[in-house]
Amino acid sequence: MPADTLSSISAGALLAMPRAGARDTRPGLAGMDPDALAAWMLERGEAAYRARQVADFLWDRGAVSFEQMRTLPAVLRDGLEAAFRADTLVETTVLPADAGLTEKALHRLDDGRLVESVLMRYPARDGLRERNTVCISSQAGCAVGCPFCATGELGFLRDLETAEIADQVRFWRRRLAPLGDRVTNVVFMGMGEPLLNVERVLAAAAALSDRRRFGLGARHITLSTSGVVPGIERLTALRPQYTLAVSLHAARPGLRDVLVPLNRRYPVGEVVRAATAYADATGRRISYEVVLIDGINDTPRDAAEMARLLRGRLAHVNLIPMNPVAHTPWRPSPPERLAAFAEVLRAAGLATTIRRNRGLEIGAACGQLAAEQAEAPTPAAVGRRRERLERESAAALAGGGA
Repeated sequence: MPADTLSSISAGALLAMPRAGARDTRPGLAGMDPDALAAWMLERGEAAYRARQVADFLWDRGAVSFEQMRTLPAVLRDGLEAAFRADTLVETTVLPADAGLTEKALHRLDDGRLVESVLMRYPARDGLRERNTVCISSQAGCAVGCPFCATGELGFLRDLETAEIADQVRFWRRRLAPLGDRVTNVVFMGMGEPLLNVERVLAAAAALSDRRRFGLGARHITLSTSGVVPGIERLTALRPQYTLAVSLHAARPGLRDVLVPLNRRYPVGEVVRAATAYADATGRRISYEVVLIDGINDTPRDAAEMARLLRGRLAHVNLIPMNPVAHTPWRPSPPERLAAFAEVLRAAGLATTIRRNRGLEIGAACGQLAAEQAEAPTPAAVGRRRERLERESAAALAGGGA
């Protein structure tokens, strides 16, 4: 199946995909800095303008093979083939949802690992321009282990390379181009914790915002984190214009310990202080993401605690009902609870938006499709996990999460 094959997906076909194996040692071309590629050309006696030609094929024309770069000399194409991969996505299958407004891609990498990206289309309305937002992955699996997140069920598999991250966006550019559309926004909110793969994520974001490469404005790129304080501080030192999104989910430390286990290493107060320093350094408003779970973190007390934590900060809060996830005993908050929570935050002067979930029928929450293809845990393991989550959340709600 060629890299851009689009088809209906079947569980049998995905389960037949090979498990993780040997890696292709050639780096992906999309991860190459233009100056480094130009130096590579000069070392081989090629003119520097050849690097610009290659970049044009890669970023503007969407080439996925060196054979497609027909204006290059054959000997140069052979040299590039030996040194690099034109595309790091071996196979991609796409599932549509929401009457075509949402599409989810399952990408197979060279070692058989599966990662996901999602296209979300927002038609022009109320004076707002049309947006085509692509949500991309930065890791295969995730080490953070948030219990309401499907990726957490996979565990951590490996970091993605710079090109493997950027090639997800290149895929959607090729997908949209025949329709006369383009990618307008990129969010690093797919599988994995971006700031635990910070150097490659920063390199990918640089490629996407570089006018010589993808050319997307930095303010149209969002980097998400569950609270990796050193990564936030690394960003602050660089002072980029990317939007920083923090997966907050709870203001009370004990409850956040349950929902975001990384909180035990980087407590919520330190996370918000680090994010505020980023906002102060860049002038960019922080986006705080809050997945609301029925009876767990959507109580009046939790709304009041969150308002107290964020009041007076340069912040925007996104409230999101939890996506149903296998092996988790929780349900999404009902609409009336979302509305009440939002009103408490707005009364505290915090800009707040209630988001609706996209692509529920195809499992568009990050990691859901890949998790479905992984080996299912035993019923006993599922039972123990549910009991532990119920016990820990009950303790937090009873006061242990203050």
